[in-house]
Amino acid sequence: MTQLTLPIELPPSYAADDFVADSSNEEALRWLRDPTRWPSWRLVLAGPTGTGKTHLLHATAASRGWDVLRGPDLRGSGPGGLPPLPERGVALDEADLPAEEEALFHLMNACNEARLPLLMAAPRPPSRWRVTLPDLRSRLAATAVALLDEPSDALLAALLAKQFSDRQLQLAPGLLDAIRLRLPRSAASMAEAAARLDRASLISGRRLTRSDAMAVLRPLFDDDSTTSAEGVSDAALSSSLLL
Repeated sequence: MTQLTLPIELPPSYAADDFVADSSNEEALRWLRDPTRWPSWRLVLAGPTGTGKTHLLHATAASRGWDVLRGPDLRGSGPGGLPPLPERGVALDEADLPAEEEALFHLMNACNEARLPLLMAAPRPPSRWRVTLPDLRSRLAATAVALLDEPSDALLAALLAKQFSDRQLQLAPGLLDAIRLRLPRSAASMAEAAARLDRASLISGRRLTRSDAMAVLRPLFDDDSTTSAEGVSDAALSSSLLL
C-alpha cells in the first residue's frame, strides 16, 4: 500500500519573543509601549500582509490580558442587538471587515467610555476602509494610526530563515540567499516560498535539489530581482541541496 504524505500547515506563532524589531515597525512599537497615550483609547496597526501587525496585536493582547476578536465575527449579540460591553482591553484583527458596522461603532464607543484600550489591525489605515456608517467614519477619523512598512533586507533574511527553521527545512547558506534575492521584497513572499518548498518536500518524499527548489519557486520570482542577485554564482550553488 502506498502511503501518501500530506502537507501540514503549521499554525503561526504570535509569541512576543518571535517578533523581530526593525526600522519598519519602530513606529508601532513606540505606540504600543503606552496605551494611555492613544487618543480616545484607540490605535490601528496598518500595513501590508506579512509586516507583523497581527503578530504585534496578538502579542500585545497576551501580555496585557486583553480579549482578541476578529472583525468578520463582530456582530450584535447583546441587549438591543448590540455586542456585550467589554470588561478589559480589546484587540480586534481584520478590523476593516466587521460583520456589522454598528457592532464596531458600539465597541469603539464602549471602550472609549470605559477608558479601555482598543487595538485594531488592518491592511490599510481607517481612511481607506469601506465604511458606510457616517458616525463610524467619524470615529475612525479620530483614531491614531501606526503604519508598518515592508521589512528591511536584514529583517527579510531573518524572516526567511525563521520560516525554514519553523518547518525544519535546512538550506545551504548560499542557496538561502539566492532564493531571497530572487523573491519580491515582502514578508508575504518569504512565507509563501517556505510553504511551497515545504509542500514540495513532503509530497516528493525525497531531498530537493537546488534545481527542484528553483523550479518550485520560479512562479514567485521577481523578474527584476535577478539583477540584484548577480553576486550569487549559479555555478557555485549548483551542488547545494535542500535537506
